[in-house]
Amino acid sequence: MDLTFAITAFVTLFVVIDPIGLTPMFVALTQGMSAAQRRRIATRACLAAIVILTIFGLAGEEVLAFIGISMPAFRISGGILLFVTAFDMLFERRDQRRENQADEGEARDDPSIFPLAMPLIAGAGAMATMILLVGSANGDIAKIATVHAAMAIVVGLVFALAQTAGLMERLLGRTGIKVVTRLLGMLLAALAVQFVLDGLRDFGFVAS
Repeated sequence: MDLTFAITAFVTLFVVIDPIGLTPMFVALTQGMSAAQRRRIATRACLAAIVILTIFGLAGEEVLAFIGISMPAFRISGGILLFVTAFDMLFERRDQRRENQADEGEARDDPSIFPLAMPLIAGAGAMATMILLVGSANGDIAKIATVHAAMAIVVGLVFALAQTAGLMERLLGRTGIKVVTRLLGMLLAALAVQFVLDGLRDFGFVAS
């Protein structure tokens, strides 16, 4: 197994999905529910997110080919999208958008599919990242499996943190969560630029 590729896949998906940042959203959406109810909702949300992201990881590139979009072009556009996500994280726009999405879901009895599974866990950035990472595997089955394993682990962390949502919120506090989110945003911005450079290199605009 390519350890460097595995670490890159895990870190990228961890930053994009942001299990720590999702914790207060999960608390807000499941306010007043018992531990058992929260566990059931977290289970459904995480399983649905894994299915969605697996589909995009396995068939996303074929869909792009069908509609005439090259992988280098998607790498560049995906990198730009991830950079916008990083910008939102650095300037708190992501938290505000998530809070709005949470508010829209509060009236629903079961928030597991919407807004938890999608768009909070399996959002556009996570879908794009799965396609980009699988595309960078260049058909290597082991690397493709690594990407999906990394995704499952990250979503598993979402589930684990959901079980300790109340404790995490008390320990970190709102300020602590903001600090962690900003640090992850800086890392994501650097990874986004790398995606764009890889796409430009594939087009021959950047030297190898």
